[in-house]
Order: sequence, then C-alpha cells, then structure tokens
Amino acid sequence: MLKQLFAPVDMTEGIPWKGIVAFSIPMLIGNIAQQLYNTADSIIVGRYVGDNALAAVGSAGPLLNLLLVLFVGISVGAGIMVSQYFGARQREELSETIGNCVTLTAISSLILMVCAPPVIRPMLRFLNTPDSILDWCTSYLIILMVGIAGMAYYNILGGILRGLGDSISALVYLLVATVLNIGLDLLFVAVFKMGVSGVALATAIAQSISAILCFMKLARLTDIFDFKLRHLKISWKHTRTIIALGLPSGLTQAILSSAMIIVQSLTNSFGEMFIAANVIVMRVDGFAMMPNFSFGTAMTTYAGQNVGAGKYDRVIKGAKQGTGIAMGVSTTITVLILIFGRYLMGIFTETEALVDLSMRMMRILAVGYIAMAVTQSLSGVMRGAGDTMTPMWISMITTIVIRVPVAYGISWLTRTPELPHGRCECVFISLFVSWTIGAILTFIFYRRGKWKEKAIK
Repeated sequence: MLKQLFAPVDMTEGIPWKGIVAFSIPMLIGNIAQQLYNTADSIIVGRYVGDNALAAVGSAGPLLNLLLVLFVGISVGAGIMVSQYFGARQREELSETIGNCVTLTAISSLILMVCAPPVIRPMLRFLNTPDSILDWCTSYLIILMVGIAGMAYYNILGGILRGLGDSISALVYLLVATVLNIGLDLLFVAVFKMGVSGVALATAIAQSISAILCFMKLARLTDIFDFKLRHLKISWKHTRTIIALGLPSGLTQAILSSAMIIVQSLTNSFGEMFIAANVIVMRVDGFAMMPNFSFGTAMTTYAGQNVGAGKYDRVIKGAKQGTGIAMGVSTTITVLILIFGRYLMGIFTETEALVDLSMRMMRILAVGYIAMAVTQSLSGVMRGAGDTMTPMWISMITTIVIRVPVAYGISWLTRTPELPHGRCECVFISLFVSWTIGAILTFIFYRRGKWKEKAIK
C-alpha cells in the first residue's frame, strides 16, 4: 500500500474529477508547505528584527522572481514533455527528457551564480528601494543566488515527479525541507542574530536537501525510465522542445516579474509602512492562491497524460469538472478571508495601523481569487496539451496592457497635496482588474479549442 502511494499515477483512466482531486490534495499541501517558507521568513524577521526587515524580505521578492525565469522555463517544458511521454508510454524519450533537464539546470544555475550577484544592488537602487532596507535586501538576494542550485533542482525535479503523476513524493520532500527551514530560521535569526541573511541561508540549505531527496527518488524509478550517464548528454532535439514549450512560460514569468518590479517601484514610493503591508497581503495571498495553483498544476499533468494517450474527450470532461471544483474552493476561501483576515494579518506584526492597512488592501483583492480559479485551471489544460503560447499572451496583455497602466493611472488621478503619490489602493485595484480580465480571456481562448492541435509529435 505504501509503495503504491508513492508510485507515479496514470490519469488516463477512471473518473476525471476523482483523479484530479486526488492529485491536487498533495499538491495543495505541498503549496502550503512552500508558502510556509516565505511566511516563516516574514513572521520570524518581523517578530525578531522588526517591520523594516519584513519590508526588506518582501521588496526582494519581485527581483528574485525575475532572476529565476530560466528555471521556470525548464520546469514547465519538462513537466509537459514528461506527462505526455509518460501517457504515451515512450520510455526512451522520457529518459532523455529527464536527463536533459538535469544538465540544463546545472548550466543555468552556474550562469546565475556568477552573473546575478554583481547586478543585485544596482537593480535595487534603480527600484527606489529605501536606504533603510537596501543592505538587507542585497544580502538576502546574494545568499539565495549563491545557493541557487538547490532551489532550482528541487523545483525542476519536483515538477518531473508531478509530471509522472507522483505528487506524494514531492510533497513529503517539501515537508521535510519546510520543517528544516523553519528550524534554521529560528536558529539563525533568533539565536545567532543573523537577521535577514540568516533567513536566506536557511532557505538555501533546506531547498538543497529537498533537491537531493528528489534525485534519490528519481534514481529508483527504473521501472519507468532510465537514469544513466548517457541520458545526461545534451540532445538538441529534446532541448529544443523543452525550450520551445518552456520559453513562453519563462517569458511570461519575466514579463510578470518585470511588471511587478515596475509596480514595486510605485509601491516603494508609498513608504516603509505600505511596503510592509504589501508583504503581509502577499503572504496571505500566497495561501489563498494555493488551491488555484494546485488545480492548475493538476490540470497540466492530467491534460498532458490524456493528450499523450489521444483521449481528448477525457481532457474536456476533466477541464469542466476541475474548473468547477477550483471555483468552489476559491469561493470558500474568499469568504473565510473576509471574515477572519484581521487575525491572519495580526500574525505578522503587532502594529495595529499596519494590520488595518493590510486588511483594507486584502478586501480589494478577495473576490479576484474566484476569477483566478478559472485562469489557472484552463491555462493548465492548454499548457498540458502543449499550448504554452496562449497563456503567455494572456499574461502579457493583463499585466503590461492592463495592470501597470491602471496602477499608475489611478495613482496619478488621485494625487493631492496630502497624497503626492496618489492613493496606495491603486496597487491592488490594478491587480484585481487584471485578474478578472485574464479569466475572461482564458475562457474565450480555451473554448476556441486551438490547444488541441499542439501535442508533441
């Protein structure tokens, strides 16, 4: 029974919604654990160092996401190829795909370790990062970049395991790393007084251990694919396909991160209090968004395996059922946030004004999670089928054409002598508007059905 629990799952048979939910639950728990990384960092530095340290960790987030776009592309391309080759029972293609991912990740990690640290401080200055948190932001990001290989390998190898239908193993390894991360956070920050640098070091160590566990698991799956030295050699055929499938998602991440950086510059103009409030809201947002991300990933694996097996009728049936369940879960979460949000905000800080400001911003976002349930689920279906371009264009439109202009437009229109930068609500109103329009566009393009023509040949 235990061996079966940790085995890859074939999602081309059985009742669609049951397979999707069974796959999503470990994913959801895993996403909770993943979010605990960031949340534990924020709570510990907020409580033991202060509100400015909390703001420093949050301000580093958009730039960190931009620096990680290489791995986003590899991970998405790998997950799609793995799920389709697994569904089609193509052992050699599956083996070469996994081997190429391991090599590409090593090359990308080395590039980032060398190139990223020298540009971090100039980029933070360009973003108008307040001097009071500049040094903390810089040290936090440099430590994460030096230890980037562990973070990269965990996310990519975890994505491969999920592409094989094994969401349980990735969950267990993440839970181990999360517990270790929280323990190291407390040790480095509360005991050794290392501040923000201690938080970054704890994260790097914990994710490296989870990456090693993923390697060990994949090496044991010899009944499904081969994990030998010859498969680590770069195959241009597989590398091109990984890049072709992953590049749109990588570009999407780059665009989203760039837009977040532009908006972060606007956020920074409102001062340390609003920066800290933004961090708190985004931490709660991370938990609220987890079911959507979980269902999105589940739909990618489900669609990939069934497209690989040529079962398009099951893809459509599963898309309807999965999206409906995701919307129901998001509706429940929205209600809970509106009722209990203040208690969640109070975990991060004892400053009453900061709690009030954070809750005011969260009320603007709350209903948007239902729209994101549609976007994540149907985008997952399209990606799983091999259509990564459509979600990319939708993200570009909603972020560049809608979010950034709306944020700066509201800021400009609401300027007064008392509020020289306008009303701070502009940051979250723009996010809600972009989410809503994104859901509408995603539904329209899913219904058009062009994604059915994108399967790997």
